[in-house]
Amino acid sequence: MPLKKHKPEEIIGKLREVEIVLGQGGTAAEACRRIGVSEQTYYRWRKEYGGLKTDQARRMKELEKENAWLRRAVSDLTLDKLILQEAAKGKLLSPARRRRCIDHVRSVMAVSERRVCRVLGQHRSTQRKMPCGADDEEALTEDIIALASQYGRYGYRRITALLHAAGWAVNHKRVERIWRREGLKVPQRQRKRGRLWLNDGSCIRLRPEYPGHVWAYDFVEGRTHDGRKFRILTVIDEFSRECLALIVARKLNHEDVLAALAELFIWRGPPAHIRSDNGSEFVAGAVRKWLGRIGVKTLYITPGSPWENGYNESFNGSLRDELLNGEIFYSLAEARILIEVWRRHYNTVRPHSRLGYRPPAPETAAPPRPVSSSASLHLRPTLATEVLMH
Repeated sequence: MPLKKHKPEEIIGKLREVEIVLGQGGTAAEACRRIGVSEQTYYRWRKEYGGLKTDQARRMKELEKENAWLRRAVSDLTLDKLILQEAAKGKLLSPARRRRCIDHVRSVMAVSERRVCRVLGQHRSTQRKMPCGADDEEALTEDIIALASQYGRYGYRRITALLHAAGWAVNHKRVERIWRREGLKVPQRQRKRGRLWLNDGSCIRLRPEYPGHVWAYDFVEGRTHDGRKFRILTVIDEFSRECLALIVARKLNHEDVLAALAELFIWRGPPAHIRSDNGSEFVAGAVRKWLGRIGVKTLYITPGSPWENGYNESFNGSLRDELLNGEIFYSLAEARILIEVWRRHYNTVRPHSRLGYRPPAPETAAPPRPVSSSASLHLRPTLATEVLMH
């Protein structure tokens, strides 16, 4: 029969019986036979539990359990710390990176997969699941790279809009994931500017309410390959964000501004207001009188406050960022052709973020576009011609 393991309370009770026997004049051998243990066990018990009471023995047992629990806790924390130190530095944001890190930790340390997954916050089913990409992942990646190469200053949201136009049914999150995986750079956002306010709390800038309500025009400078300057008169509709004209010439004065506006008024009709800065070409007496006779009200911004003409300044920035900074014009005629091609692309194809990533003036009669199934995007023939010219 296996030996019975005595509890501390039972041991203390038996020691009390031995003390009673010894007090009555008996010997230790007799007392040991009475409690059913050997003399060696009796002396070992007396050395370990002698002088203790039952409640004290119970408390000592609880302290031993707590001590064992603390040792296990310290051991677990130490092991967790070693796992975290062995893991890759930085945040493990993606499941794929956690998966690689867990495999690395298990190859270095003799720990279980369950333990490493718990420490690094990875579910075991996610760890064991083999990732498999979509069937069209490679074709979509090639299309994104092709669009990013063609439109170097577009971010992934505009690229997503172009993919939708080409027939892809894909959301911006997937495009962003591929965009970052391929190392494509998102253009930096410009710093927001404040507006000027009047004493009555109203904003100086008149907000456009419908197409043709407020037009805005301004000048942009560029250079041909020989270093000579040329000027661009930009005219936009602030409500629809459509670029109405880009007039390119070596010199532009108030007579050229009048001629350009007259052509636009005949073609589109005069707007209710027209906004510009305080340049000599815009505040000339002939321009103001002519606009007044037609019934167009002029809105001049405060000197040194270009953000009051924010719609046109934003358009000028896009023109310079997407075209002027990336093209070499060998002649003025070449500049006129490429700038006009860009204007048509801006109005009919380029997704505008403030218009829900739709172009300002999309073509109404466009042929149906098939769903893209290869790396070559289904571009319209006119757009393909523009790209070749560009």
